[in-house]
Amino acid sequence: MKLAISGKGGVGKTTFAALLIRSLSRDGRRVLAIDADPDANLAAALGIADADKITPIADMKDLVFERTGAQPGSIGGYFSLNPKVDDLPEALSAKLENIKLMRLGGVSKGGAGCICPESSLLKALVRHVVLQRDEVVVMDMEAGIEHLGRATAKAVDKLIVVVEPGRRSIDTAGHIKQLASEIKLNNIAVVGNKIRGPKDEAFLKEHLDGFEFLGFLPFDDALIEADLQGQSPFDVDSAAIAVVKEMISRL
Repeated sequence: MKLAISGKGGVGKTTFAALLIRSLSRDGRRVLAIDADPDANLAAALGIADADKITPIADMKDLVFERTGAQPGSIGGYFSLNPKVDDLPEALSAKLENIKLMRLGGVSKGGAGCICPESSLLKALVRHVVLQRDEVVVMDMEAGIEHLGRATAKAVDKLIVVVEPGRRSIDTAGHIKQLASEIKLNNIAVVGNKIRGPKDEAFLKEHLDGFEFLGFLPFDDALIEADLQGQSPFDVDSAAIAVVKEMISRL
């Protein structure tokens, strides 16, 4: 099962990703978690020790040069568009329970669509884990889906968009759906987060008509407190954990 998770910043996307990944791991599944959002901190949300010390792959200059033949930050010139990456999930992942986590990082030069060595390596790695790995793969994406190419998108089983009751979150969901349609990624579902009651559910269903809803996570002070204390949301007493397990059974 290959899942990509996206959504506007602040909606609880990484919290949901962490709950999903830890739940899958506790069910005995091997999970390859990909932190593809430069601003997210999936490792900390999973409860991985020394999460702040994990170096993003995009920042590993020697590795980028070794695999692509070009220095990071360079644009133009010659470099490999199909670098060797099949050994990286074992070599560069942080581990917890049945989980391997890789932090991709961001490409800081040339914009989101730049053709540069770092971008080439990251896209090749995502392509490999989606097309050739036999674990469950869960990718915590940013609000865009820049790491997914057309060929990769065809192998993603579900793009899950996390939303909260609010106009900006809804607008972002529509934008993500448009981006996904351009690469033929049409198997999309929505997870509502920070739901205070039936009115919030009804609001999202009304304004996201045509989306499949995978489920709704309740507004929960325990999850907020976990974030403040640097705990994994999976390690606190929250009704959201049971809800996520129900979503897994649907997936």
